[in-house]
Amino acid sequence: GPSRGNPVFQLAAEYGLLGEKELSEENQLVETGGHVGLPSVSYASSGARVSLQLVAEMATLFYGLIDQTREFLHAAETPVPSVGEYLKKEIGQHVTGWTEDEETRKLKLAVLNSFFNLECCVSGTHSMDLVALAPFGEYTVLPGLDCTFSKGYQGLTNCMMASLPEDTVVFEKAVKTIHWNGSFQEAAFPGETFPVSVECEDGDRFPVHHVIVTVPLGFLKERLDTFFDPPLPAEKAEAIRKIGFGTNNKIFLEFEEPFWEPDCQLIQLVWDDTSPLEDAAPALQDAWFRKLIGFVVLPAFASVHVLCGFIAGLESEFMETLSDEEVLLCLTQVLRRMTGNPQLPAPKSVLRSRWHSAPYTRGSYSYVAVGSTGGDLDLLAQPLPADGAGAQLQILFAGEATHRTFYSTTHGALLSGWREADRLLSLWAPQVQQPRPRL
Repeated sequence: GPSRGNPVFQLAAEYGLLGEKELSEENQLVETGGHVGLPSVSYASSGARVSLQLVAEMATLFYGLIDQTREFLHAAETPVPSVGEYLKKEIGQHVTGWTEDEETRKLKLAVLNSFFNLECCVSGTHSMDLVALAPFGEYTVLPGLDCTFSKGYQGLTNCMMASLPEDTVVFEKAVKTIHWNGSFQEAAFPGETFPVSVECEDGDRFPVHHVIVTVPLGFLKERLDTFFDPPLPAEKAEAIRKIGFGTNNKIFLEFEEPFWEPDCQLIQLVWDDTSPLEDAAPALQDAWFRKLIGFVVLPAFASVHVLCGFIAGLESEFMETLSDEEVLLCLTQVLRRMTGNPQLPAPKSVLRSRWHSAPYTRGSYSYVAVGSTGGDLDLLAQPLPADGAGAQLQILFAGEATHRTFYSTTHGALLSGWREADRLLSLWAPQVQQPRPRL
């Protein structure tokens, strides 16, 4: 949600990274409710186009049910544990009232299945059956139409880092273990002891008073047993295990010429024989591409024509194991089948993210999984030591998975970093006025 309530938007505006349209009041006031807009065109695997009226009807049903799930936030109990189970139960009841012919009913379910896949991308999960129903409404959506920085997110971080003294940030210094609750020495500070020592993979050590851990939750899950010495308290370790963390990848396809209409913004892909009410699980190598929700048309730039596809879950992770050539060939076949044009020119290049394979992320972003609550995110955010004994604020935690209402977002990550910086400021200089209002 790019609007005044979003600190990333505020910073980008201050640094002059946004265009006139993105800064317009009109753009900032749009209430999306966290829902993706309707497709410009919807292709079925039969090669036929799906009626946009039917797609809109199913979108109204699906997003109406998604909005209903938020009503269980303060309920004493929920009818089912997960968002997915609730959606399927409600859809099953709607289906009994459908009066169209069998073929139309099947197509409606296939379109709904595409919306389920889309919601998996939004939540960063393999299945909505993994997303807890009760806390789902805690996630907060800010107003504003999504926008991009012309030079990517790095344009923002470059501006933020420009105010730092040179050589403040050390790159390519992978951390192996954070030793805490200790008494470590540093030759440069004779006579002083430090409670924390950050040990790097190359053997270097940095004795410090405080460390703010901002690594993704996927990395924490994988390195839980070796990253902290002594190990984390049991309840914090349990919170890390319980909070959900999945994969959502982008696949960019570059074309010599666009096959889509000039005003096309979103292409939806619908697999005719799928239904959210059926638990079909074909082998990943045979059907990974069916999880692809379709493609966003990126703004044409200097005669470069690019589609950006989104795919979540285990299928997305399997896609990462394939070569660029395999992905390009497979998606060319998919597009030829969907458009009904066997002569459709293949994309000239492919570029994709691989969030699950990346050793320091191991996935994309967090969600509140079945068996966890928003309280687990708050627990993850609590600094150590938790008992108040020994040196204070030795290990602090930030990152999107530590923000109870903005998890999975960049603004959640940014706010969590400010939160921990404020915590340290309060310890060292309690009389210092905070420089900016916090959300």
